[in-house]
Amino acid sequence: MPNMSRQIIQTDKAPAAIGPYSQAVRVGDTVYLSGQIPLDPATGLLVEGDITAQARRAFDNLRAVCEAAGGSLERIVRLGLYLTDLDHFAAVNAVMGEYFRAPYPARSTIEVSALPRGAGFEVDAVMVLD
Repeated sequence: MPNMSRQIIQTDKAPAAIGPYSQAVRVGDTVYLSGQIPLDPATGLLVEGDITAQARRAFDNLRAVCEAAGGSLERIVRLGLYLTDLDHFAAVNAVMGEYFRAPYPARSTIEVSALPRGAGFEVDAVMVLD
């Protein structure tokens, strides 16, 4: 396997990492995007509002990191969605429909017991550039 360099992606248009990780890492044409929770990048605070507001903020943060890496949401090939309550599944699907069009990326949706900062939603992704 050839030695591939890693390019760290960082943007002020998305929240700073709240732990020992990068917002995204590019290896070759693949970008691995860390989870985004609904933090306001300007304040670092969780947005107020329901799960719809939280999902929109998280997807906006994800889009900002995609763009910083030279891509867009349309280049995402896989999404991971994490909810603290699967009763919000339909609302999150509706928000996802505002950000993505067919053909959709592959996706998993997982209910988790808790997320950082008390968030109700988190999204991570893999994006391919060419």
